[in-house]
Amino acid sequence: MKLLTVLICLVSLTSFAQPKAILDKTTYQFWLNEPKSVEEKSPLFIFLHGRSLSGTNIDRVKRYGALKGVEKGINIPGYLVAPQLPSGPWNADKIDEIVSYMIENYNIDESRIYVTGMSLGGYGTMKYVGKYPNRVAAAIAICGGGEDRDACASTTVPIKLIHGDKDHIVPLKESKKIMTAIQNCDKNAPVELEVVKGGTHGSVEDLYRHIDLYNWLMQYTKK
Repeated sequence: MKLLTVLICLVSLTSFAQPKAILDKTTYQFWLNEPKSVEEKSPLFIFLHGRSLSGTNIDRVKRYGALKGVEKGINIPGYLVAPQLPSGPWNADKIDEIVSYMIENYNIDESRIYVTGMSLGGYGTMKYVGKYPNRVAAAIAICGGGEDRDACASTTVPIKLIHGDKDHIVPLKESKKIMTAIQNCDKNAPVELEVVKGGTHGSVEDLYRHIDLYNWLMQYTKK
């Protein structure tokens, strides 16, 4: 009976795709989690971590966020890449280098490229959207912010900003500020702010462990 239980557990574990590290192919090293079925073109999801996971030990990127969601059993219906930032702020060109690599080497649906990140990764999300709006079908930035100079280029991309009202690391006003900047460029821009009541800087990470976050992104397709 014990042997049967062990076998069932092993089968369950192997039924889920396991992330693999892609090293020395792009400037940023990154994890790649492939969809169960790759027979047709699939969406691409990009997850950008916060400052605490920066460095050169890529295993750190598994500590929270989208990869943790996969570990907890979330079936993300597409390719998921999770790069590691060595230091400093996220660089949009280096993120796009990974996107280009994925398009060249995997069966990516270029009309469904999504980017999301939290904390410093939230800022990185807005930086990437601002520089490459034609790449992105939709974006979610959690407990982050953005630069006003990227706002006007971001008005065509559906963006959800999520922030806890008890965040004492990156205050809620940072998300409000970038939303206002985008709306000042275009009052009809598809940007929205979701305030998580009682949410702290760390607690909102739980959203990556629920399929609702990915479903919100997937409702959008780039024309």
